[in-house]
Formats: sequence, C-alpha cells, structure tokens
Amino acid sequence: MKPPAAPDPGPERERTPDPTPVGPDAGQEGEGTPESASPPGSGQERERTPAPSAGGGRPAAAGVLLVAGFVLAALNLRPALAGVSPLLSEIMADLGLTPAAGGGITTVMVVCLGLLAPVAPALAARAGLDRTLLIGLLILAAGTLVRGLGGVVTLYAGSAIAGTAIAIMNVVMPGVVKQHFPDRVGLFTGVYVSGLVTGAASASALMVPIEQRYGWRVAACSVAVLALAAALLWAPQAFGRLARGGRAGAGHRPYAALLRSRVTWYVMTFMGVQSLTFYILLAWLPTIFRDSGLPADQAGYLLALTNLAQLAATLTVPSHAGRARSQAPHIVAAALLTAAGYVGVLFWPATVPWLWMIILGVGQGASIALALLIIALRAPDPASVTALSAVAQSSGYLLAALGPFLIGLLHQLSGGWTVPLAVGLAACGLQLVSGVLAGRPPAPLTDSSGPGRRRGGRPG
Repeated sequence: MKPPAAPDPGPERERTPDPTPVGPDAGQEGEGTPESASPPGSGQERERTPAPSAGGGRPAAAGVLLVAGFVLAALNLRPALAGVSPLLSEIMADLGLTPAAGGGITTVMVVCLGLLAPVAPALAARAGLDRTLLIGLLILAAGTLVRGLGGVVTLYAGSAIAGTAIAIMNVVMPGVVKQHFPDRVGLFTGVYVSGLVTGAASASALMVPIEQRYGWRVAACSVAVLALAAALLWAPQAFGRLARGGRAGAGHRPYAALLRSRVTWYVMTFMGVQSLTFYILLAWLPTIFRDSGLPADQAGYLLALTNLAQLAATLTVPSHAGRARSQAPHIVAAALLTAAGYVGVLFWPATVPWLWMIILGVGQGASIALALLIIALRAPDPASVTALSAVAQSSGYLLAALGPFLIGLLHQLSGGWTVPLAVGLAACGLQLVSGVLAGRPPAPLTDSSGPGRRRGGRPG
C-alpha cells in the first residue's frame, strides 16, 4: 500500500528569532542563536525569501512608490536639526534669548535623540515598523510647526517634539531596511544615510533665503512641508493594500537579553564614539578656522565642503561593505581618515584646509554609514535590528550631546585648541578599536552540538 503523501507545509512561516543580536559571542550562555539563522552579521547579503513588502509579486509602480517614500523619509532625518543654526541669530534677536539659551534649542533635540530612542521599539511592537515611521513623520511635522508659531515655551516644546520624532525615525530606519530590502541592506543603508546627509545640507542652504524673504518662523515651519510630503508617500506602506500583512517580526526584543551580548556593547561604543568625533567638529570647526585667521565666510564654505565629501562616502561605502564578510577594514580606513582630518585641523588649519575637509568628510561619512550598516547586519530580523538600533543610538547621541560642551570647556581652560583636538584624536583611536570589534566577522556556527552552539572560531 502506498504511504500517504506528506501534507503540504504551505507557505514558509516566519520563525520567532532570538531576541539578541548574534555575532562573535553567539552561543554564550543566555545568548542563544535561532536554529534557522545563518551567521548574521557576516556582512554578506545572503539569498533569502524576501519579505512580503519586497516580494517579487509587488508591481513595479508599488516598488517605485516604496523606494520614493523611503528616500523622502530619509531626507527628513536632519533638516529640523540642521536648520536651527542658520536661523539662530534671528531667533535670539526676536525672542530675546542669550547665546546659551539659543544653543539650548539644538541641545534639547540631541538629548531627545538619546533619551527617547528606546520608545521606538515599543511603538513598533504595537504598530509595526511601517506605521511607526509614519507616526514619526507626522510628529515631526507637528513639532516643527509648534516651534515656529509661538514664543519661547513653544520654541522649546516644539523642538522637543521634533527631537522625539527624529529619535523614533532614527531607530526604525535600519529595521525598515532589513524588512523591505533584506537582500540589499548595504545598498539601501547607503541610500538612506545619503538622504540624511543631503537633507542636512539642503536645510543649511535653504533656511537663510527663506528667512530673508518670509522671516524665521516661516523658515522654521517649512520643514513640516517635507515631513508631510514624506508621510503622504509612505502612507500606502502603512495602510491599504500595500501594507505589510500583520506585524511579523515586529515583536519587542527585551533590552536585558540584548545587553548580555558583547556585540551589542561593541556596536554601542562604536556608534557613540563616532558620533562624538563628528559632533565635536560640527560644533567647533568654524570657530577653529576663524581663530586660525580664516574669514567667517570661508569657514562656512569649508564646512559645506565636508558635507559634500560625506555624501560621496555614504553613497559608496555601505554598498561595498555590505557585500564583505567583515566590515573591519572599512572601519579602519574610515577611522584613519577621520584622525588624519583631526591632525590637519590641529597642526595646519590654515594650510590647504580644503584638503583636510575632504579627508575628514570622507572619514566621517563612511563612519556613520558603517555604524548604521552594522546595526542592520548584526541582528537577524527587523525587530532585533530596531532594538539594537535603539540602544546604540540612545547611548550614541547622549555621548554626542556632551562632546561639544566638554570640548568647549577644555578650550576655555587651556586657552587654545591643542588640548581639545588632542582629546578628539584620542576618541578617534577608541572609535577604531570599538569599530574593529563590532565589524569583525562572527565565528562559524554548527548544528552538530545543538542550536546556539559554536565549534571553532574565537572564544567568547
């Protein structure tokens, strides 16, 4: 008698992954590895069954809409922050703010980026990644409108609301990449980091012309237009027939389990220190150049040149690094370029400053792109990516918020820029070491000793 055929298993179901990122420490006690996971974090963009939202059955027009909405969302990650500095003199004059109070506008936003990043995974667990990104865009529009429509209280309240929105969006973007583009993580990490840099540069360039024609309030509120446009384009991903079915992979990953992995701490340190080295010079570079004898307008142009160099790096480095087994060589190159830029600014700030800015920009752009790429590569699924993104960006931005203040204090105490920039150089060294630890390939996995066990490779 012919035995009955095995029942059709139906569509492959999504497995519930382990809540911790997997890397060199996979297989440690309390750090299980899902049986179905091939070594995540290897950096190689492996063949896999695409997520429903990126599947081959998606019509071409829907795919174009997905990418367009994703790019426009990425362009919204920095204008609300970068647009403050060009308007600061007018805001302070109109509202009677002191320089310290004026600087507090940006500080409030950066602190929100750090403190409120953990909100995003909890929100994504309830609403899904796509709807969480849409919520972030709508909150951003509301915050930028509030801060431009009233007095001092609404200015700071609106800035805090906008900072909350950016914190949510910062955290979920790597998870959105993992969910919609699982086989092209490097490419689309480069796309969205390039959008981040382009949005910041565009805001810096456009705020002054808008302010001169319409006033600072209209200029500050203009960011809401971009946010609402992005929300309109992204809405089909969150609702309607293009919405991802259910919230597969959106479950919240416990932070306690996540923090038991050494890889999490490596990624957190790398994210934090590269943010620190970036924000130190973002805050003080024009002042350093002016103190070295360069005119103020030239100092501004040099900062813009750095942004252009960052864009070149963010467009190219993630795609190449995402195909590599180890991102450590890319991280070493990026850290050395950043350190070389610091050395040039320290010893020869008025000698070929354009060269130092290009070197610095390439190093800094590659560093932030690699930090965000590693977050997407070192976790096995969108929910784990979102949780790792939250802890890494929370610590990173809190450290970055302290950096400019501490460097300013060192400058005040030492009376020059040698000591502050030397501290920045030391931070570049820490960036290199932590980045190599975060970017090295994981140990090979084996099924012979049970799930989550390792054989060979580095000891944990």
